[in-house]
Amino acid sequence: MIVDMNYWSKVIRKSIIFILTVIGIYLVFRLAVFFMPFLIAFIISLIIEPIIRFCMRHFKWKRKTSAIVVFILVLTIIIGLIAWGVVTLIAESSNLLNGLGGYFEKISTWFQNFTSTIDLTKLNLSNDIINIIQNAGLELLSNISVWATNALNGLLDFITSIPSIGIYTVITFLALYFICTDKIYMLDQLEHHLPELWVKRIGKHLREIIKSLGCLLKAEAILVIVSFFICLIGLYIFKFVGLNVEYPLIAALVIGFVDALPIFGSATIMIPWAIIVAFNGDFVLAIAILGLLLLIGIVRQIMEPRVVSGQIGIHPIFTLIAMYTGYKFIGIIGMLIGPIVLIILKNVFATMIDKGFAKAIFDRE
Repeated sequence: MIVDMNYWSKVIRKSIIFILTVIGIYLVFRLAVFFMPFLIAFIISLIIEPIIRFCMRHFKWKRKTSAIVVFILVLTIIIGLIAWGVVTLIAESSNLLNGLGGYFEKISTWFQNFTSTIDLTKLNLSNDIINIIQNAGLELLSNISVWATNALNGLLDFITSIPSIGIYTVITFLALYFICTDKIYMLDQLEHHLPELWVKRIGKHLREIIKSLGCLLKAEAILVIVSFFICLIGLYIFKFVGLNVEYPLIAALVIGFVDALPIFGSATIMIPWAIIVAFNGDFVLAIAILGLLLLIGIVRQIMEPRVVSGQIGIHPIFTLIAMYTGYKFIGIIGMLIGPIVLIILKNVFATMIDKGFAKAIFDRE
């Protein structure tokens, strides 16, 4: 039997390229976590870049002047929001932490009353199985209570670690200033120090990734931020008019996070919330929450065609797998990072995917 070494060398080479690419993306994300202040600065710079260009085009300012003016404006807004957010989060988290036991006690009582109203004997279940079902439900509520308590304690510990936050914030703002004012110089230096072949190949993939992934992420960030602020303002209005909304900022942050996840959306949190408060007899708040959800949906439908140029072309099941994989690797944040990695892989290996991944590796050309 004659072994076609040329064929197998191509198979091995393509397999190694794929494996090294996956490892490289993994290392990039690990480094991104390590250099998080610079990543945040880079993301903010992408968002405010159109404003800088607008100032350059309409006011005939130089890039540095435009960047400094926009930077000062953005810096003022961000510092104000951070100061208000930190104070509000500390207050709401402390109050929620103190009252968490009472909330879960009410839920446990409601669950027991609910299960007692259901005639499980009609299902011909033994008493042992009925007890197992009831105990499993109570244990689930207990685990949720422990998780929520740990999450709130972790949030308070993070917020109150002022020195660390101060250092991260200062580094982020300094990095943002240099990226905005010296963007052209940095790109020139990068091209100067990298081999020309690398610049061409990496530049090609980066342009494709930025075009599809960067535009999409920026658009989604805009939509999520708009939805978050609509939700936040709406919940504060509900609180001011006397509706039972005790923690508007925390609720808006949770809704905003879920809204940022692919497949999921604001409705994932707001519809169950409306159902729960309706069961408690607060129909006015339930209707208000559903009305706020409808408003968010209308605004997103109006804005989405304007800011999102196209779909990512990935089936929801693969997005869901990517979210689950990200969660298993690095926790809650991984649910956001997983789909991003999937989009990057799709763009890097677009040719192989179009042909058929296994076919592109093993078919004889």
